[in-house]
Amino acid sequence: MTAFRKKLDPKTTALIKKAARSQAENGLKEIVISSTNVLRRKRELAGRRRVAEVRLYGSLEEHYREICECQKCPLGATRTKFVYGVGSGRAKVMFIGEAPGRDEDLQGEPFVGRAGQLLEKILAAIKFSRQEVYIANILKCRPPNNRDPLPEEMATCLPYLMEQIRLIKPQLICALGRIAAQALLQTTTPIGKLRKVWHEFQGTPFLVTYHPAALLRFPTYKKDVWEDVQMLRARYDELNPVN
Repeated sequence: MTAFRKKLDPKTTALIKKAARSQAENGLKEIVISSTNVLRRKRELAGRRRVAEVRLYGSLEEHYREICECQKCPLGATRTKFVYGVGSGRAKVMFIGEAPGRDEDLQGEPFVGRAGQLLEKILAAIKFSRQEVYIANILKCRPPNNRDPLPEEMATCLPYLMEQIRLIKPQLICALGRIAAQALLQTTTPIGKLRKVWHEFQGTPFLVTYHPAALLRFPTYKKDVWEDVQMLRARYDELNPVN
């Protein structure tokens, strides 16, 4: 046993000690540890690590081709089209909403309905075009009847968005709406308190504003959004000074 113990690495030794304590606490007087059991456990842990590994892609196009037939959650069976994202793969500013709506589901492109048309006007007002930014959602499939995304749906789909962010490497990210902001910042703070300040998302400056759809229902929010996007443009200009 002494010779066998010397061959164990510190992590395996700690695992054995933990197992011994657990068995003792459960009233098992005899603890049997063999090299076969230890090796089997190490293989199991290694297998779990391989499952948890996330594949990295070389381009947005490659990533899209890999995931566009996704059926990991029930929304895959009810969607019309998979809604990946749109814009420049070299965008310095990325806008993220919560999920596709009816028009997006039919066309396979985010923000193409009334809210999308309003977003384009907002972008134009701060001298951005739809083609030079990147627009995406947390979910790639429309929830039935445009209901709010479920936590488990967002948890399943979020790795796709994370890979888009990694590939694009935006200088700035703007969350459109409460659900996107709270999900990405992992908070329950109301959107009114999340606005007007810069946050950070995995090292990237992160701003929160209202979803364009909210402006269609509550026009009084337009003043707030105008203040937010002016902050966004000012930070962009600061990072990209004109020579």
